[in-house]
Amino acid sequence: MSTMGDGTRAVRAGLPEPEQYEPTLPGPVFAAHFHLSGEPVGPYTYGRDTNPTWTHLERAIGELEAPGEEVSTTVFASGMAAITAVLLSRVRTGDTVVLPDDGYQALPLVREQLTAFGVEVKTAPTGGDAQLALLEGAKLLWIESPSNPGLDVCDIRRLVAAAHEAGVLVAVDNTLATPIGQRPLELGADFSVASDTKGMTGHGDILLGHVTCRDPLLTADVRRWRKVVGAIPGPMEAWLAHRSLATLQLRIDRQCTTALALAEVLAGRAEVTGLRYPGLPADPSYGVAVRQMRRFGSVVSFELADRETAERFLAALRLVDDATSFGGVRSTAERRGRWGGDAVPEGFIRFSVGAEDPEDLLADVERALDEAVGRAGGVSDGSARATLLP
Repeated sequence: MSTMGDGTRAVRAGLPEPEQYEPTLPGPVFAAHFHLSGEPVGPYTYGRDTNPTWTHLERAIGELEAPGEEVSTTVFASGMAAITAVLLSRVRTGDTVVLPDDGYQALPLVREQLTAFGVEVKTAPTGGDAQLALLEGAKLLWIESPSNPGLDVCDIRRLVAAAHEAGVLVAVDNTLATPIGQRPLELGADFSVASDTKGMTGHGDILLGHVTCRDPLLTADVRRWRKVVGAIPGPMEAWLAHRSLATLQLRIDRQCTTALALAEVLAGRAEVTGLRYPGLPADPSYGVAVRQMRRFGSVVSFELADRETAERFLAALRLVDDATSFGGVRSTAERRGRWGGDAVPEGFIRFSVGAEDPEDLLADVERALDEAVGRAGGVSDGSARATLLP
């Protein structure tokens, strides 16, 4: 499938060989145990170890992560389960780990736990490849690019090359990009990790995560960790996730196109500062992003004057849910500072573009901005925005 387009690959990924009178995508298998006589040498023995529904999904994700290559994917009950499986299956007391200091909000909690286990944690920003300076003596480098929520981008190839030269393994959190936006394994990473709660499944109704590796020994350690802690997805969630992958390319292409159009609109608004979107030519990360990303994601971040202005903006939106998370078919936005874990200004907005008609969404945003800053009128329809769309 390596020569197929992303859409074709997404709708075919992980499907079993056709069998007369059987569904193309078998339904979820609900089983704690399986018929098992004699020695336990078959593929399915106990529900905490393996499940046929996971197998189909894991093959599908692997085909998206590294088309045409031999890789292994392990699915988890959530993105955090996937993240901690990589970290805690690799490091021991006395080891050193390098994390980004501007990554996902729960990473500080992971840092606290690692420190409690006697692991030294060093941190540096994503931008400017600042983690390069911390690699000496490390066991694992954790990259998040683009970073969440600031949308900084680092040169993954450069960091991987330096890390491997120093004997350091590299994991990349690819949640924001998804495998059709960026393929960390092709960039040299040892682990590609994601919260599939976000863009991969895209409907805001499943908690899921995955880890994909080329090295079967690394996969074995990750799977052992999943078995030990029981961080397994339910078969229904796994089946729904596989079903959702069929529309991955359709969803992501629509969202990325609209996200760029939104960034272009916001760039022209005087009340908007700190605008970030890797696909915007004026963005500080654009030069790096175009060399390693195939699509630039659905998330746009920006700042409004203060907390009150941001709250008025969010309240005025009609087509955008005030909700956390991102990557869904329905647009969401939030004042990120309300959680208290990110080093962002009080007026910082993380905006996740959905699959709405671009003209409708852009008109809604402009009208809400007008209301937030007390300006009368505003754009009432999308006709003026249509020329911005690629």
